[in-house]
Amino acid sequence: MTSSVADHIARKSGDCNMFMGEYNHTIDAKGRLIIPAKFRDALGESFVVTKGFDGCLFVYDKTEWASFEQKLKALPLGNKEARNLVRFFLAGADEVELDKQGRILVAPPLREYAALEKDVTVIGVGNRVEIWNKDKYLDEATFDNMDEIAEQLQSIGFGI
Repeated sequence: MTSSVADHIARKSGDCNMFMGEYNHTIDAKGRLIIPAKFRDALGESFVVTKGFDGCLFVYDKTEWASFEQKLKALPLGNKEARNLVRFFLAGADEVELDKQGRILVAPPLREYAALEKDVTVIGVGNRVEIWNKDKYLDEATFDNMDEIAEQLQSIGFGI
């Protein structure tokens, strides 16, 4: 078994974090964006891009997307906030495919939502990838209050 296949299986089985790291790329005028090589194997040839929180895009491989869809389907239809959350993620979702250069075409509504015009930051965050406008990511990712956050999480049983 080749190293990349073994790494892919390990990622899929939960033996290690699936996605991690931060990469800077550009999106071209046609909306094509290079997906970092380290993410391509785990994502597969096609995967789902949708609106995410904080003005970024969420990217899920097909297995993780299916799991996420099941969680959305389980939300109570009678709850207005639940219906809005389902609309937010599913109406904005787009299945994309990698081209021979390792790029995807980001749909215009998704580019507009995330303000993707030129400089883009692509980050791995465990079970998904996030695509950010680089300037917005730099504004959001200040991590100035991490000590406070760690204390709050420790109070609910999450220790580092």
